[in-house]
Amino acid sequence: MHFDNKTIVVTGGASGIGQAAATEFARLRGNVAILDRNAQSAGETAAALREEGHRAQAFAVELAVSEQVQQVMEQVVASFGGIDVLVNNAGIQRYGTAVTTPETQWDEVMNANVRSVFLASKFAIPHIARRGGGAIVVVGSVQSLTAQRNSFAYVASKHALLGLGRSMALDFAKDNIRVNCICPGAIDTPLLRWAASLDGNPERVIAACRQVSPMNRLGSPEEIARVIVFLASDQASFITGAAIAADGGLLVPTGGMANQEAGTGGGDR
Repeated sequence: MHFDNKTIVVTGGASGIGQAAATEFARLRGNVAILDRNAQSAGETAAALREEGHRAQAFAVELAVSEQVQQVMEQVVASFGGIDVLVNNAGIQRYGTAVTTPETQWDEVMNANVRSVFLASKFAIPHIARRGGGAIVVVGSVQSLTAQRNSFAYVASKHALLGLGRSMALDFAKDNIRVNCICPGAIDTPLLRWAASLDGNPERVIAACRQVSPMNRLGSPEEIARVIVFLASDQASFITGAAIAADGGLLVPTGGMANQEAGTGGGDR
C-alpha cells in the first residue's frame, strides 16, 4: 500500500490523530498538506517529516472561513499538482446540555466540526474529480452513532458528520470519489487529555476512559491513522458511505462494560 504521486490533505494535522495520519501517509510516499489553525505546530510537523525525507508542507488556515479554505486548496494544488485524498479531521470538544450550552459555543462547535468539513470538501472535491477520483475520510466519533451526557453540541456535530459523509458518498460516486466516516473511541490525544484536565482528578477520568472498552485501554492516534490510510487507499476500493468504528469494542457490550462486569451476564460462569 503506497501513495506515490498522490497528494493528501489532512485538516487538523498538527497534533493527535491528524498528525499521526499525516505521518503515516508521508511514510507511504504521499505528498502531505497539513492544514491547521496552529501555524507553528503545523510547521513543526511538516518540518519533521521533511527531515525524514518526505514531502510535506504546512498551511495555516481557519477552516470555517470560506475564502481561506478555497485559497488554501488552490495553494495545495499549486504546490503539489493536485489533490487525491482529503482527511477531514479537525475538530473540538465542548461540554453542556441543550439548556446550558451558550449559543456562541454551539456556533463554535458547529463551525469547527461541521462547517470546516463542508468547506474543505466543497473546495477539494473539484480538484479530486480532476484527478479521476480519490477518497475522502471524515473523522467522526463513536458519538456519531451514540451519545454521551453533557456533550450536546459535540454529539450533534458528530452525528452530522456521518450524514454529511454519506451524502457526499452518494453525490460523488459518479466521479469515482469514495467517502467514509471513521468513528474512533477513546483515543489518547491532546483533546482527550484536555477534556480530562477539566476534572479535579484527571487520572480518574483517564482510567474511566480505559474501562469503557472491553480491551481496557486507550487507543493510540497511530492505530486510528492506519485505518484512515486503509480507507483512503485502493485496498478499500469497494467501501464508500461506511461508518467504521475503531473503538476497541466500546460499542459492543449491551449496557456498557459496567453492566457486563457487574450486571446481567456479568462475571465468569
